[in-house]
Amino acid sequence: MDSPEQRRKRKRLLKPTKLSPLRHLPPVRSVLYCLCFFLFVYFIFRRQSSSFQHALELSRFPQIDSLRVFKKLSQFKIEDRVSFPDHVLLLISKSSDLSIGNRLDCVYRSNHSVYSVSGTGFSDVIRRNVLSVDELNDNRLLIRCPLPPVNYSAPIELRRRGLTIETEQVKRKTLNSWENLAYEAVLDENKNTNTNTVVVFVKGISHRQGKESDPTQFTCHFGFPERPEEQQGKYVVTSRAVNAAQEVVRCVLPRSIVMHPEKARGIRATVSFRIPRAHGRAARYLVPSVAKIQSLKVGTKVEKHALCVCTMLWNQAHSVREWITYHSWLGVEKWFVYDNNSDDEIKTVIENLDREGYNVSRHVWPWIKTQEAGFSHCAMRAQTECDWVSFMDVDEFYYLQYNPISGYPTQGSLRTLVSNFTTSSSIGEIRTSCHSFGPSGLTSRPKQGVTVGYTCRLQNPERHKSIIRPDALDPTLMNVVHHFHLRNGFTFIDVPQSIAVINHYKYQVWEVFRAKFYRRVATYVADWKDNQNEGSRDRAPGLGTEAIEPPDWRLQFCEVWDTGLRDFVLANLGDVSTGVLPWDRSM
Repeated sequence: MDSPEQRRKRKRLLKPTKLSPLRHLPPVRSVLYCLCFFLFVYFIFRRQSSSFQHALELSRFPQIDSLRVFKKLSQFKIEDRVSFPDHVLLLISKSSDLSIGNRLDCVYRSNHSVYSVSGTGFSDVIRRNVLSVDELNDNRLLIRCPLPPVNYSAPIELRRRGLTIETEQVKRKTLNSWENLAYEAVLDENKNTNTNTVVVFVKGISHRQGKESDPTQFTCHFGFPERPEEQQGKYVVTSRAVNAAQEVVRCVLPRSIVMHPEKARGIRATVSFRIPRAHGRAARYLVPSVAKIQSLKVGTKVEKHALCVCTMLWNQAHSVREWITYHSWLGVEKWFVYDNNSDDEIKTVIENLDREGYNVSRHVWPWIKTQEAGFSHCAMRAQTECDWVSFMDVDEFYYLQYNPISGYPTQGSLRTLVSNFTTSSSIGEIRTSCHSFGPSGLTSRPKQGVTVGYTCRLQNPERHKSIIRPDALDPTLMNVVHHFHLRNGFTFIDVPQSIAVINHYKYQVWEVFRAKFYRRVATYVADWKDNQNEGSRDRAPGLGTEAIEPPDWRLQFCEVWDTGLRDFVLANLGDVSTGVLPWDRSM
């Protein structure tokens, strides 16, 4: 039996102990450890999820190198579209010196496609590779796309490796027709006009070759591309026209632009003209425009070249080296090559020639059948750089003939000839007769070049080509390809055939000649395929309108054997030891 003392001890052990509420919670250190662990797991999981989502987004554009490319593409915008007979031209603005390369797709949408609200874009779209990418000026690109297939819209966007170049603005704009469009605008730097003027080049306003139009019928309009007024077809400033001829309109520069000429660049320009109506009323028609004012002035003052050449060409990469090399030997110091949508290697050839010191510049001219306007544009460009400018084609070669007194022409002889008239107060144009050469019995392109290969021609000369003084031109800038109209007080002089002629290798072997059937460059000359003016001297007599080789083509246009230029070239331009001509490598 337990003693009283033992019973008291047992009661104390059985008595319940009161614990503090905090004793039910884990220690603070344990809580912190657990919190840190869960945060670590959370951030690791989120990082992996973000990377996975990022990879999913990039998988939509599998060939994009980095997000930086995506940001760069947003700096390009489609400003305008122009529909030509065989392609659509897109004018792209860019905000920096970035390049988008040639790996682009033109995207077309079916006329029956529907826009998906799920974010996948339009259904039923197709893509085609772009035809060409060129730089029009410092902040605009030219991209040519094929015509849309049947039942598909014109190109609504461009894509590069799956990314879309900004196109929201162009969706709200109409497709401009090339038949009626203001396409170039240039500030005139020629002080002979006595006024501050801008020259606007407009397709489709006049079909009268060589005739001046009434300038009071025209008005120039100026707007700002980023302003809502211009987007609605409204222009904020107007000015009167002072000259109008063929497809060129000269207007007084608005005072607001004269006061701030540095701000003129990039301003959009166009013209309007009166449309007669019944009962003596008239309305004005505003021509759609993609033209922005540009200045052709050379950045730094340079001494003028004594002799320059301007030409417009299409796919002449195989022959331009011979033409430039030969005439540079005769004294040409500067070349303006207007490239009219070539798709051969002409750009590379010109860049190589320029690196070799021939001073050749290529100017992109996408406007088809505008040779006269292109020459007017080139004349304005040359007025600050050249004393004299020759307007000729790449199949035309000056031939200075043997003189009993001075002997054979020497290096620089053509430049010397024109320089004799530089100080004249009345001579503004030098005209030279052209002899037209035929295939001369050949059936394939001559390996040593046209000057050596073609030696048989028509007996009588056809037409002439001109070398002009830019500061002597009429303010209308009117020309009929072969010669310009001169200002009052200036006249022309004909070079005697005994001194110089032009060998025009007009009718070459068929593989070269048939390219002419693609399209003529002159505005007022019918294309070879058109059934118009078939008896004109602009055509090959008796050839017709089909690109089918006549059975006796190699023997045609051969009335006189003329080996003068061939003999001169072989004797003076060939390598002394090997006889190789400077352009042989390009043949």
